[in-house]
Amino acid sequence: MADTIFPRAKFSDPFTTAKGETRASVDWRGLKTLWLNTGTLCNIECANCYILSSPTNDRLVYLREADVTPFLDEIETLGEGPKEIGITGGEPFMCPEILQIMEAVLTRGHRLLLLTNAMRPMMRPRIQAGLQDLQARFGDQMTLRVSLDSHSEAAHDAERGEGAFAEACRGVAWLGEQGVRVALAGRQALTEDENYAREAYGQLARHLGLSLDPSDQTQLVLFPEMIARDDPPEITTACWQILSKDPADIMCATQRMVIRRKGADRATVTACTLLVDDPAFELGASLAEATAEPVRLNHAWCASFCVLGGGSCSA
Repeated sequence: MADTIFPRAKFSDPFTTAKGETRASVDWRGLKTLWLNTGTLCNIECANCYILSSPTNDRLVYLREADVTPFLDEIETLGEGPKEIGITGGEPFMCPEILQIMEAVLTRGHRLLLLTNAMRPMMRPRIQAGLQDLQARFGDQMTLRVSLDSHSEAAHDAERGEGAFAEACRGVAWLGEQGVRVALAGRQALTEDENYAREAYGQLARHLGLSLDPSDQTQLVLFPEMIARDDPPEITTACWQILSKDPADIMCATQRMVIRRKGADRATVTACTLLVDDPAFELGASLAEATAEPVRLNHAWCASFCVLGGGSCSA
């Protein structure tokens, strides 16, 4: 009776939905991608940044090489060979030890996927020289995925600020000139056809001198829109069959992210790249701890981005 008078809020119970149905969860299926979040500091402040990165937000502090090493050691103990290591932020090229972290990943044989806005922090002489050195030594083992929210300058600048599109394009063109493998990450406008979006991004890539196949979803990633106050349906165990979805394809089945909170004495692991502020998704101080239990899809973005949107941050 109480639930009838005062309905339970959605996404409030890890085991049961507001309608009293069993909430879906995702079991661990083995490591595909380990993400390293270098911190929430960024050179710009985007209108819809999902972790609110900005020039002043340091609630996730810069990772150090010493934070990363234990996790790389832990991966080696798995004995499964090289993995994909993703680096995100904030803006990773603001992290003081970013080049050391990249080299530590690459020298162990892992594939590196680094997400950047390709703006001023990447174009500093020290970073440029470091990227040229890493490219010469590791080549196609390294991919930089550049965030271009739209193929339209006006739409991109509306999200990231006036002049951001032109600056990012200069960075992309420079990467292409160095022979660095470049991928693009955009957002497909809610009113835009995907085929049209891919063709438009392909034209932009060609204009910038990139050798990029816009039909390849690893070379051009179009993320579903995430709306802060969106109200998606909760995902139940029945949804897997209803939606013809396999939980093994959901990001938290094969991916985890390393973060370091401001004031914390060590790095910890979250369930995915999206949910850094909900303590329910901070799973432990090691990969072993962070993969011991299923992840319960108890957040709106679990529904809108991952299950219904089909999004994944990895390659």
